[in-house]
Amino acid sequence: MTGVQRLRLGLLLSVVLIAALAIGAGLVRAAFYQASAAPAIKGDTFAAPAAAPAGTTGQCAGQPAQATRELRGMWLTTVYNLDFPSKPGLSEAQVKAEYLGWLDVAVAQNHNAIFVHVRPSGDAFWPSDYAPWSNWLTGRFDGRSPGWDPMAFMVTEAHARGLQFHAWFNPYRGTQPAPGGGVGTDAAKLAPNHPLRLHPEWRIAYPSGKTGRFYFDPGIPEARKFVEDSMLEAVQKYDVDGVHFDDFFYPYPEGSGEDFPDAASFAKYGAGKAKADWRRENVNTLVREMHERIQQIKPWVSFGISPFGIWRNRTTDPQGSATSGLESYDTIYADTRKWVQNGWLDYIAPQLYWTIGFDKADYTTLLKWWTTLMKGTNVQLYIGMADYRVGEKGDWSRPAMLDQEMTLNRQYGVQGEIHFSAAQVRGDKQGAVTRYRKAHYASPALLPRLARHAATATPATPQLTAARKDATGKLVFTQSGVATTNWALYRTTGGPAALVATGRTGAEIADPHPAANSTYCLSAVDRTGTESPLSPALTPPAA
Repeated sequence: MTGVQRLRLGLLLSVVLIAALAIGAGLVRAAFYQASAAPAIKGDTFAAPAAAPAGTTGQCAGQPAQATRELRGMWLTTVYNLDFPSKPGLSEAQVKAEYLGWLDVAVAQNHNAIFVHVRPSGDAFWPSDYAPWSNWLTGRFDGRSPGWDPMAFMVTEAHARGLQFHAWFNPYRGTQPAPGGGVGTDAAKLAPNHPLRLHPEWRIAYPSGKTGRFYFDPGIPEARKFVEDSMLEAVQKYDVDGVHFDDFFYPYPEGSGEDFPDAASFAKYGAGKAKADWRRENVNTLVREMHERIQQIKPWVSFGISPFGIWRNRTTDPQGSATSGLESYDTIYADTRKWVQNGWLDYIAPQLYWTIGFDKADYTTLLKWWTTLMKGTNVQLYIGMADYRVGEKGDWSRPAMLDQEMTLNRQYGVQGEIHFSAAQVRGDKQGAVTRYRKAHYASPALLPRLARHAATATPATPQLTAARKDATGKLVFTQSGVATTNWALYRTTGGPAALVATGRTGAEIADPHPAANSTYCLSAVDRTGTESPLSPALTPPAA
């Protein structure tokens, strides 16, 4: 059993507590719900998938070209060193080697994006003017530099492999609880340059006791602006492809019933609103402003959030889902439905961490609710997949569950998945990852286009100029005319031309597993996902 599995799945109280501290109460609640019996699925199979999401149109050597467009990614978690780095205080060489290993996992799975936890708790995995260095990287709380720039390395190496790099931030968490190795609520242990040490008026300790952590107060406009600036610094300094939040805004409530102690900021800024409405508006403002400001800085950078999977239950609100679980609208003041309706996001990736047929939160019921919400909007729907739950008792004991859920995703027009987390993707418990890879990720995929860039000009058509086999058996091509960010290589052996490889401009263009009697075409793909017409065909000479 891996460290992450012990954190999430262990039955001892101490293990459950650490999981709650590291990942959040919402995921732990999801993990320990007990499902009712799911509908029987004969022979452990599922309905055949619908047609793949719309992709390339065009021809290669007179054959139609086919490419799926969907996002495929995994979360690479740094808090508590759950995925990466394997422990704090590693050398630069060790951290780099580990990261490259995770990219190898992504490439082997035919992923096209990686979501890296670069601000887990008021800290940074880059030299920041706003935050101290992360102790999960350096092994220290003093804020001193490790002497190199991990973010620059991580972005460059992801791009070299044709992977988008999405910078994953926790906006308001300032520290992590002390029992798992964080600062907790001991201000004396904060780095000298920690903003919550420099601005004690911004910090809130919650909950009381040894499991508490510091938060930036979301109700103080200056604190919110600082948090935004600290994240946008990474957008300005690095060639990131996306800004990503999960579901941590106001904290999940503690079992003791203790309320988040923001009475002072509410008294000053509440303006007569009910406290719950005021809190929701504070989160709404953060989401709206981040979307607007990212577009002002780098309009090609996408902004998305992966919230808890239930907005509200239908028993609370007729617009809600037919579920009976925790409600993000009321519990953590996240009005996810409003964000979608107002177009404050480029994508949303609800964490649907339950099984098909689960009585409190049935996967199919929630999938239908979210796909219905997306209609008429420019917001793309991805799904957060619960790879970490594979092997739990009940319906999660069946290794086909993720495969079956992903089949439903395609039937309902979902545009991609993000898997939690990287350790489980690599671990492939019960062969569940291998199973869904064969069924759904067997060949590469282009990324979906950002809907707000529908009017982007089509890139110029490139040319394939030559091909040669290298010592490993790969077929390597030269080209001219790729003046965009990415390229896509197609192959036909007499039938429809399929996508066989994608990559960043400047990276080697190659078919890693060439087939006999193949003909190839190349396209250029810009930052928004807009693809050029396919090049004239090139048929390499027989070996």
